[in-house]
Amino acid sequence: MTNHPAEMYKYHTWANQTILGRIKELPSSVLSQEVNSSFPTIAHALSHIYAVDKMWYLVLTATGMPEAFQATRPLNERILDSVDEYANAFEELAEQYRHWFRSQTDLEQSILLDNPFAGIRQTRLSEMVLHVVNHGSYHRGNVSTMLRQLGHASAMNDYALFWYQEPEAAMK
Repeated sequence: MTNHPAEMYKYHTWANQTILGRIKELPSSVLSQEVNSSFPTIAHALSHIYAVDKMWYLVLTATGMPEAFQATRPLNERILDSVDEYANAFEELAEQYRHWFRSQTDLEQSILLDNPFAGIRQTRLSEMVLHVVNHGSYHRGNVSTMLRQLGHASAMNDYALFWYQEPEAAMK
């Protein structure tokens, strides 16, 4: 039986590396060029995606959300110097998530989530994973728009493309 939250997280990892691979093909200045968008630069958008992914990882591994939010707040503003640094940071975090998935027997287990922005709610682990994926998709869309504003094409990173790309990667 397919573990859909884990499969969706696998997609999230693939999509992050796909867009980072595209950015890597461009001049290194693209990362820090200012644009009029949701974030001042692509680097800021990538830092935000990473910080939120890390915050939810901490929550999934039993850190309270207020504490996880405070612990990762500096990551939101930490701008890395290169696409390779972002790719490495995302890959290291993905490995932490993969290890966490291997240790989980029940992703439908609920925890009491104390969200400082929305209140207290019983929330399934699977819901949190799907939120990480959805959040990443939303902001990769921002990055794609920013690339276009800077005069560059983006890279397709839709879930439907992952269906076809992922089996190829597994065969290599």
